[in-house]
Amino acid sequence: MTKRILFILVLLTATLTPVQQTQAAVPWAEIIKAIIRRVVKAVDLVIQRRQNAVIKLQNAQKALENTMAKLHLDEITDWVKKQRDLYKEYYDELKKVKAVISYYFRIKQIAEKEILIVEQYQKAWGLFQNDKHFTAAELFYMQKVYDGILDETARNVDLLSLVVKSFTTQMSDVKRLEIIDQAAKQVDKVYDELSSFNHENQLLSLSRAKTEFDAKVVKELYGL
Repeated sequence: MTKRILFILVLLTATLTPVQQTQAAVPWAEIIKAIIRRVVKAVDLVIQRRQNAVIKLQNAQKALENTMAKLHLDEITDWVKKQRDLYKEYYDELKKVKAVISYYFRIKQIAEKEILIVEQYQKAWGLFQNDKHFTAAELFYMQKVYDGILDETARNVDLLSLVVKSFTTQMSDVKRLEIIDQAAKQVDKVYDELSSFNHENQLLSLSRAKTEFDAKVVKELYGL
């Protein structure tokens, strides 16, 4: 009797392990999505500040032009110098705004794909863990793979965060583009791996369907 109770406890522990890990992974996935959204918001703020700086320079330029008529001939030289310096600052700032905007669209594209990765993981895992065609051991393995995918996604978010911070540092455009390219390649790789892994598991579930009705249910469940 004691041995039978022990066996049941071991079986229950093995069955519950993937579920417990799932509960831990879901908050982690939500945290990653929240961080990604903060990265995009941070880039929005950078663009807004740059655009505000351009507006201030435009207003300063108009103010200088309005005072030109009031200047005496001996003050013209000084005015021209100020105007030249202002135009240089204006165009330098405008160039920065255009650069940030071009980076923004790439960063946003990468961030949106990272969110898609997390959401596809959540959807697929939610279905797999309730699929009777998988064993507890197989679900445990799946969760390990998904943990790795989430870790990769988190590291990629770190790269995007580094790019956002670079707008307030002396990082060169070449280095910034290098990091963005690295993040883009990595997110594509992770997305492809996740899609492939999910599809393989869907086909495995379908192959284990014992009846025609069971197979139909699996196809509808996974959109096969």
